[in-house]
Amino acid sequence: MNEPTPGPPDRPEYNVYRARKRPLARGGDLDSLKRRLSRSRGDEPPAGPREKRQITPGRVAKWIALAIAGWLLLSLALFLISAATQPGVSPAAERALSSGGNLLTGSTILVLGSDQRTGESIDESDQGPGRSDTIMLVHASLGSVRKLSIPRDVEVEVPGHGINKINAAYALGGPALTIETVESFLGNGLEVNHLVEVDFKDFPEFIDSLGGITVESKSRICSPPFDNFWKGLRFKKGENELNGTRALGFARVRKNSCAPAEDDRDRAARQQEVLRAIGDQIKSPGTFFRLPWVSWSAPKTLKTDMGGLQLMALFADMATGNSSDTEVLEATCCNNGTNLFVSDGSKQDAVSKLLEGN
Repeated sequence: MNEPTPGPPDRPEYNVYRARKRPLARGGDLDSLKRRLSRSRGDEPPAGPREKRQITPGRVAKWIALAIAGWLLLSLALFLISAATQPGVSPAAERALSSGGNLLTGSTILVLGSDQRTGESIDESDQGPGRSDTIMLVHASLGSVRKLSIPRDVEVEVPGHGINKINAAYALGGPALTIETVESFLGNGLEVNHLVEVDFKDFPEFIDSLGGITVESKSRICSPPFDNFWKGLRFKKGENELNGTRALGFARVRKNSCAPAEDDRDRAARQQEVLRAIGDQIKSPGTFFRLPWVSWSAPKTLKTDMGGLQLMALFADMATGNSSDTEVLEATCCNNGTNLFVSDGSKQDAVSKLLEGN
């Protein structure tokens, strides 16, 4: 019987130890050892001052760009919040508006300012329904703004109410009837896409947030007292720097004893001059530093069907494409005493120039 062949002897047991790095193995470790010994004795010398990062033109430009971006974002947010909290137009006015058109390719906005009994320049003791104090069509597209003012004394057929002055439509049926009246009166394919109602109560605050405006008066104005301007108003011929209250008064002057021949056509031209001055002031360098205040105040001045982004596009169009040209609907005087008359040819020419710039 064969005996098993003995196997290899068992491997001896052993432990593996990791050698500690010798501090003096390399010359570079001597300084490290000295620092550790100094820390353990508590007498390590204080660290030297950190080297300051140099201020370079590139770094300064980056800081400025970030500050500008933050300022613009703050202004945008305030504008959108303010616009979202403002009341819109009535459901009837919404239904009266025509669809189509946008502020990039072209849209027609009806701007109304009524003499309802609110606002700093309004005599609240007066009674009776408000009439549209301002009737202006604005055709806005990217980089272009064309305006057409309709004198409030123009004689029209108010749908369902017969012959009257055009500003009576607001008293009889509010902005909805005014939209219908303007479209039927001018004809020639005119459609109103958006509505803006100017609130006289907040208008002065908006102008003040811009730092005031500078208007060009074509004549010396000597206005007798009206509304809450108990002392009347005076404006020199030429440039006038106006705060919010005086800007509102300039737009609403009814009679000018220094130029008695003026009528509502001149008043409409002054209202366009105010709009032009606002556009100029919006794009002035000084407005940048006031931008958050302007952004908060601007939507509070208006009641409109447009959302915040559309409204911002309108202000951008005003700033980039606003024209100094004043367009007032050509009218002759007078029917029935004070009513102004507009021929069919004048209507056609005015609508063509408003929509097409011809």
